[in-house]
Amino acid sequence: MLSNINDYKFANHTVYKCTYHIVFCPKYRRKILTNGIDARLKKLIYKFADNKKFNIVELEIMPDHVHMLADIFPDYAPLEMVRQLKYYTSKQLKLEFPEINKRLPNLWTRSCFISTTGGATLDVIKKYIENQKNK
Repeated sequence: MLSNINDYKFANHTVYKCTYHIVFCPKYRRKILTNGIDARLKKLIYKFADNKKFNIVELEIMPDHVHMLADIFPDYAPLEMVRQLKYYTSKQLKLEFPEINKRLPNLWTRSCFISTTGGATLDVIKKYIENQKNK
């Protein structure tokens, strides 16, 4: 049976807990997510999540990568969500920050890291993401 009912989501006759640790990087791992681009990216990611109806549990923008902990409805494939997110944020950021185009023809790499959080508690992963900037 369910260990802690508060950890689960309920929707359309479905009980689920689909939490993913997602990491993706700018092309060539360039340290381009700085000087206001990071703050704007964070807003765009939250806006995208609201539109796609998934929940950002934790998010940290590093100069050369993004860490995200997200609860995603089981109907959505995490990889497809990341692809759509990268397309949306790239398009918006390149419009708002033309200097990105000078450094990178494509903002994001095609790759990403996606892991379910079953191997570690959410608190451990949240602390890991929260402490990224303290390293």
